[in-house]
Amino acid sequence: MKKLLLTTTIVLLSACSTEPLKTSNTSSYTDLSASAEHKLRHHSILHFGKADENTESNDLSSEFSSHISQGTASWYGPQFHGKKTASGEIYDMYAMTAAHNTLPISSYAKVTNLKNKRSVIVRINDRGPFHGDRVMDLSYSAAKKLGIDQAGTGAVEIKAIAPKQALAQMQEAAAKQDQQVYLQVGSFGNKTKALKLQHKIVASHLPETKILSAKRKGSTVYKVQMGPINSPENIASLNQQLAKIGVTGTQFVTETSQN
Repeated sequence: MKKLLLTTTIVLLSACSTEPLKTSNTSSYTDLSASAEHKLRHHSILHFGKADENTESNDLSSEFSSHISQGTASWYGPQFHGKKTASGEIYDMYAMTAAHNTLPISSYAKVTNLKNKRSVIVRINDRGPFHGDRVMDLSYSAAKKLGIDQAGTGAVEIKAIAPKQALAQMQEAAAKQDQQVYLQVGSFGNKTKALKLQHKIVASHLPETKILSAKRKGSTVYKVQMGPINSPENIASLNQQLAKIGVTGTQFVTETSQN
């Protein structure tokens, strides 16, 4: 498999190639009813101007680069799993993402549990929370890694970080667990669509991909990935080439096997 190269300036595109996933309904913490909170999220899709776009494409050299806040984080799960987020992509409760009301869509943040000092890197792909005393809604997986999935909420510190910082920290954490970081270019509930994307990438003479399957709540997700990422060059160029063939979203991942 061709190795991917990374530049020091990393451009990540905001929307993922995903499909809604069917899940069984289990409970997660919320003070709002599922239907009421979903109505709020459903109408939270934002239309970003040039200021937001410029912020997303640089290394957060704006005011967001120094954004550090503390407060209560919660998590949202099954009732939103498979629904559209404010970024336009489909929410996956098992991905490392989060909802925030001010950080740029598709930017990254390091979230630390102030009680047990565990930290995770999340990508902002949604708006929220819609509860006055909370500062962030985490995906289920992020909440579980932080150790707040059972309680439903927890005190956290949120620090905005640049994409290259996110990648470096993900690679460091992955190395400790004998894992590697990959570039995920699509995630589907239909294997045929995953194969179609793979064939399109091959036809465009881009680095080859592999398709991995993961079972989630009775459904199977097919993830199209490139990598592993080993050297700091050429990711920006690769993302531009992918965009030309209609792949309008990529993200860094460490999961590369069935869940």
